[in-house]
Amino acid sequence: MLRSALGLVLAIFALPAWAFSFTALDGSPLELSQWRGQPVLVVNTASLCGFTRQYGDMQSLYEEFGEQGLVVLAVPSDDFRQELGSNEEVADFCRVQTGLTFPITQITPVRGTQAHPFYQWLAEEHGHVPNWNFNKALIGPDGALIGFWGSAMRPTARAITREIRAALQ
Repeated sequence: MLRSALGLVLAIFALPAWAFSFTALDGSPLELSQWRGQPVLVVNTASLCGFTRQYGDMQSLYEEFGEQGLVVLAVPSDDFRQELGSNEEVADFCRVQTGLTFPITQITPVRGTQAHPFYQWLAEEHGHVPNWNFNKALIGPDGALIGFWGSAMRPTARAITREIRAALQ
C-alpha cells in the first residue's frame, strides 16, 4: 500500500507543467496545457511589494515576445502579506491602474502545505520554492522547467531573455 502511494506521488511530480491549471481573475479555468508548445514565464506577484515595478518589465516581455509565442502568467499571492485583499482589487490594480494585458490568476498560495500544485511541483521536482514575491519560472514548450530566478532578477534581464529567445526557436 505504501509503495503504491509513493508511486502515485512520484508520478504526479514527474508530470510536465502542462498538467496543472489555475483559476483566472475572472473565475474561469486557466489550463497551462492551452500553451503547450509555447514558453511560459510564471511569476508569483504581489501588488504592494517593492518589486511591483517588475509588472512593467513583464508587460514589456509580453509585448516584445508575445506574438512569437511567449506567455507571461502572473500568479498573485499573499504568502508574504503584500497582496491586496481580494481578487477584484487585484484585477482593478493590474488591469485598470497598471494596464497589464497578460494572463493573471486569482490570489494563489505558492509555498507551504497550501501551495498550488504547480508550486508543489516546482518544489518537489525541481527544488525551487519562492522565497519572496516576483520569483520567475520559465517553462519550455515541452512543459519542462528551463530556469528559475529570484526577485532581484528583473524579467527583462539578459539571463532570462536569452532563455526566452532560445525557447522561441
